[in-house]
Amino acid sequence: MKKRLYLLIAIFGISLISCNCDTNKEKTMEEKIVVTDEQQDYLGITNKEHLSAASKRALKWPMDLGNDWYFEYKVEDLKGDLAYEEGVVRRDPSAMIMHDGKYYMWYSRSTGLSQGFGGNIAEDKVFPWDRCDIWYATSKDGITWKEEGVAVERGEKGAYDDRSVFTVEIMVNEGVYYLCYQTVKDPYNVRVKNQVGLAWSNSPNGPWTKSKEPILSPANNGVWKGEEQNRFLVEKKGDFDSHKVHDPCIIPFKGKFYLYYKGEQMGEQVTFGGRQIRHGVAIADNPKGPYVKSPFNPISNSGHEICVWPYNGGIASLITTDGPERNTVQWSPDGINFEIMGAVKGAPHAIGLNRTADNEKNPTEILRWGLTHEYKSWDWQYIRRFTTWNVKNHTAKGEDGE
Repeated sequence: MKKRLYLLIAIFGISLISCNCDTNKEKTMEEKIVVTDEQQDYLGITNKEHLSAASKRALKWPMDLGNDWYFEYKVEDLKGDLAYEEGVVRRDPSAMIMHDGKYYMWYSRSTGLSQGFGGNIAEDKVFPWDRCDIWYATSKDGITWKEEGVAVERGEKGAYDDRSVFTVEIMVNEGVYYLCYQTVKDPYNVRVKNQVGLAWSNSPNGPWTKSKEPILSPANNGVWKGEEQNRFLVEKKGDFDSHKVHDPCIIPFKGKFYLYYKGEQMGEQVTFGGRQIRHGVAIADNPKGPYVKSPFNPISNSGHEICVWPYNGGIASLITTDGPERNTVQWSPDGINFEIMGAVKGAPHAIGLNRTADNEKNPTEILRWGLTHEYKSWDWQYIRRFTTWNVKNHTAKGEDGE
């Protein structure tokens, strides 16, 4: 019996050694990376046999890395009704469209100071984007703007949008104008779940018909811990968008309608030096929905406001502010699977794109100029204009870089 037991132990030991050897052999084969002379010269690798993690990542890059996706920018004031006005908040400009020889743009507008969550929530204004309505403005040159008035108001008491409607985007499809935007239902407490609403019209000047129900809501699979109004206390965080769905933007794409949005998670953490923000997409056959969230969500692991545009048969996305891939420009052939195409020093906040641009002229042509918002203070924000330019070379003073 003992001999048999020793024999089994010996066989098992040999098997383990054999298995470990095979595993180590496979691991060695997997880690063996062939570096061409061209790659070594291009990436400046010292020794082909000793590759750092950084060099291994760099070897996966395409050899024709260009600079077409890189840009720098500046911001300047607008003229007319959108010049800074203390006491009034104008923020989150939509994209611009052209109609009857004028640019049209929509934005969040509110008045009065913001008190935060420490005051009387029932009476006070919590955030600058609280107690907002959606207004619109027009311009002949993109610099001097005329405020035209309210486009979409908050809903009646008890409606899903009775507290605030804000962060709006425009889409035009088959002669119909669509505005998608964030909504908040009263009371605006720390744990309130923001949703997305929709309005449509046959004219950019309205009147607008609002959806009776939200077209997008947060995931319902997170669990708060206790009753205390603390958004960081959770028993289960749930999906990336379990708390809020923000910054909606609808893009017609491949015969369907892709609703891109920012997701905020219950118990949201700070990682990589920024908030734990990710983007998602919901897809519909009709502009009015129903919108079904992609099973591949989230489609980014970084970002803040949504900034997307069609390019080269796919969708480009500017990822800013938060996360490990912030300040990158990405592109996807299918609108879901994005790859980094370039990195930038920074970008304007809450970009309102110029939808009249020739998207195919350059990957970032649509960013050559547009609208942004800027904080004068926590209470007062205003809309400004940005311009960008491609940077191809780095040259010293007196050096010809062409």
